[in-house]
Amino acid sequence: MNYNETLDWMFSQLPMYQRQGKSAYKADLGNTLLLVNHLNNPHKKFKSVHVAGTNGKGSTSHMLASILQEAGYKVGLYTSPHLKDFRERIKINGQVVSKQFVIGFIRRNKPFFEGNQLSFFEMTVGMAFDYFAKQKVDIAVIEVGLGGRLDSTNVIMPQVSVITNIGLDHVQFLGNTLEKIAVEKGGIIKPNIPVVIGETQNETQEVFRELALKNNSKIVFADSEVEAVLESDLKGTYQPKNIKTTIQTIKELRLKGFKVSEAHLKKGLLNVVHNTGLLGRWQVLRLHPKVVCDTGHNREGLRYVMSQISKETFQKLHIVFGVVNDKDVNSIIDLLPKQATYYFCKPEISRGLPAKDLKLVFNNYGLQGEAYNSVNEAYKKALQSASFEDFVFVGGSTFVVAEII
Repeated sequence: MNYNETLDWMFSQLPMYQRQGKSAYKADLGNTLLLVNHLNNPHKKFKSVHVAGTNGKGSTSHMLASILQEAGYKVGLYTSPHLKDFRERIKINGQVVSKQFVIGFIRRNKPFFEGNQLSFFEMTVGMAFDYFAKQKVDIAVIEVGLGGRLDSTNVIMPQVSVITNIGLDHVQFLGNTLEKIAVEKGGIIKPNIPVVIGETQNETQEVFRELALKNNSKIVFADSEVEAVLESDLKGTYQPKNIKTTIQTIKELRLKGFKVSEAHLKKGLLNVVHNTGLLGRWQVLRLHPKVVCDTGHNREGLRYVMSQISKETFQKLHIVFGVVNDKDVNSIIDLLPKQATYYFCKPEISRGLPAKDLKLVFNNYGLQGEAYNSVNEAYKKALQSASFEDFVFVGGSTFVVAEII
């Protein structure tokens, strides 16, 4: 199999959660434990940081990787989902895993994957662990895929556990209250391993304190500990919270013996995109008209994005918007401005919500616009309609952003 054939095979084995939704979710670590044992426990051959949370875990993971790279460490980075190429999920010092490694890993282990019906995500986590072990990374930053307690990444024993914040997302899997979701994400808290909580929230604070106490784990709330917020090349009104979380995590790593100076910290935060290749976080695609895309898609993420848009100066606002079909649009629609022209579109995946259906919901709330056959058609129409001083925002779903980057 070549690279594309290998990916097609991976995607087809068991449904991929990002593409298929609930039918692909596997609330069980059994397969992952079988897999790491089959691979000779690669996750035990490198140090790690484990990052969970509703929003900000991707940005925080990339910030941490960038800082550790500036400090001279060989840094693995595992994140999901990818935007353009599967290999974005697995990087070392900003360089994606080679196509040959992906092909070889699947070829060597294909009978095991088929015999145990491993999911796309389980295979990918195993691939990342195997790659980081074989490449002898000094430390790997591992981002949780979904939840925490039962996520495939939750077999590692990290140096530090990190939970950025808790919001109402993936409620069909994780629970319909912040407290229930906190229990699931708090499942990454390990015995005697410090945990950094990014955001103090009344509903979740005690949940985390109890889990930390039960595990004899030091717990630190970053927003209470870190006062100064350093500058970063990741822009957006939501990034200061992620920066505080990152700074506190670096403090904990220093206590574990990692040599990271203040200069490394500052330079790492200023060069996240350059060092790690992060895409889609308040990313400015052009200036006249100004076009920005952002992958924020749940209520908390969109709240920050819309707040950021309200601070921009423009004549007219154009919003290219699409969502997946299991998104509760009614839970986010009140955040979206009525004084905007909407370009409704369906991301090109099976889970995409048809643009006409999205238009109908938006129209009922007084938000006006037209439905288009594709993300690119909607985007081109927005650019054609926008004047020099207008503002165009593209978002609603990671998949919408992926199609225009």
